[in-house]
Amino acid sequence: MEEFTGLLLPIAFLAVLYLLLIRPQQKRRKQQEHMVRTTKVGDDIVTIGGLHGRVVALTDDSMDIAVDADEDVILRYERSSLARIVADEAPEDDGDEQT
Repeated sequence: MEEFTGLLLPIAFLAVLYLLLIRPQQKRRKQQEHMVRTTKVGDDIVTIGGLHGRVVALTDDSMDIAVDADEDVILRYERSSLARIVADEAPEDDGDEQT
């Protein structure tokens, strides 16, 4: 019985390590991969460097992003540099305007 008690602490430590560190990290990685796969032309995005722009072309490894910094500025980034897709969140007009 004492041998089992000696193994209980390392097993519990590994279980906590898995639940608190490894599992959430795997979930974030899967979400990132899904976001990169589902990015399409016309999406407004933000890169990991903080660049805001609109996707104008996609290849297997890279994406071309149009930026409003100057006329016809197009930058090429790796798809893995995608931080998030900006959702078009226009406020809904419910007809109740305050004057």
